[in-house]
Amino acid sequence: MDRIKISGGNELRGIIPISGAKNAALPLMIASLLTSDTLTLENVPHLADVEGLMRILGNHGVDIAVNGRRERQEDGYSRTIHFTCRTIADTTAPYELVSKMRASFWVIGPLLAREGRARVSLPGGCAIGTRPVDLFLEGLAALGAEIEIDGGYVNATAPKGGLIGNHYRFPKVSVGATHVMMMAATLANGTTVIENAAREPEVVDLANCLNAMGAKVSGAGSKTITIEGVTSLSGARHRVLPDRIETGTYAMAVAMTGGDVTLEGTDGALLENALDTLRQAGAEITETPSGLRVVRNGNGIQPVDVVTEPFPGFPTDLQAQFMALMTRSSGVSHITETIFENRFMHVQELARLGARISLSGQMARVEGVSRLKGAPVMATDLRASVSLVIAGLAAEGETIVNRVYHLDRGFERLEEKLTRCGAVVQRVSE
Repeated sequence: MDRIKISGGNELRGIIPISGAKNAALPLMIASLLTSDTLTLENVPHLADVEGLMRILGNHGVDIAVNGRRERQEDGYSRTIHFTCRTIADTTAPYELVSKMRASFWVIGPLLAREGRARVSLPGGCAIGTRPVDLFLEGLAALGAEIEIDGGYVNATAPKGGLIGNHYRFPKVSVGATHVMMMAATLANGTTVIENAAREPEVVDLANCLNAMGAKVSGAGSKTITIEGVTSLSGARHRVLPDRIETGTYAMAVAMTGGDVTLEGTDGALLENALDTLRQAGAEITETPSGLRVVRNGNGIQPVDVVTEPFPGFPTDLQAQFMALMTRSSGVSHITETIFENRFMHVQELARLGARISLSGQMARVEGVSRLKGAPVMATDLRASVSLVIAGLAAEGETIVNRVYHLDRGFERLEEKLTRCGAVVQRVSE
């Protein structure tokens, strides 16, 4: 099992290319199940989750062609992948595949819409809360699907004439459930209106791709999305948007260590709230023709209170990274997690580096310290793992992050990107 070894204390200076967004690429790949034509996606990141989903899609009959070689471009490594599903070979998504990645459960929407049936294992993924699939199933049931859970599998069947458009309001905002219901509704009979829909940029990206495929989706990015069902979708070519979580992560790494880094190929409009919070903490962030420039001002890291919220609020996927930054602030900050109930598992690992953090329910009180000291730490999930890297970059001595397979799920070439900017980071294989 690989580990990452970090020798802290170096400022970051240089250019970091931002990859395509994992959280956009996954639903876009799943949308290929909706058509018998070829869906071509550009700027697809090379990540463990992407590779895992390709195996799952292959199981359903999707033919996948990756461009022959990965070539360095101005915006870093970029892959173009062609997905063609002439026929659905299997409407079952088995436990041994779905249990490894929660997003793979989302195939239930396209399978149900195109084939009228789906048998999908209940999902796995990061251990950051229960994250039930009730919202997904209620949304599909509103389109007329009959749902049964048996033996750890969800069995879904559409009415004889196909799914039926309907007006449905989610009781709670869910990005995944919005993705699934939106994809399913594209081939439903009639018009579907989704209220209290997720507003994340990744939802907008999926809607744009579906429209390029011939769907009629409007309102994405607002609380109400309208989908007029069509009889079939065609192929399309679509570029995955930049990863806003990777952007925020590296911006926080620069704020933590000091230095001057340009984040290339990204768009600040994708995470305005997080960037505003970083500015309050002491980072200078300016737009450039190629992306964003991040510099820490001379006043050190200032304490800032944050509350995670659905977009456009502060992202839960940046909470752990921001907590790492606050461990070196000049005062006390409070971080409240409202999305996932178990997303503070990185706290005890940050404490091993000398952080002073106390928990009270869903709020963490972080008292900034003058220094962190390197130590062996254990990654517990994707975002927690990179928070330990950020802390290790500023810690004295050597930090070893174990279980880095979590990192490989969501951060493309992390060691290389940091090393190119002056960090001393090394992957070590046991």
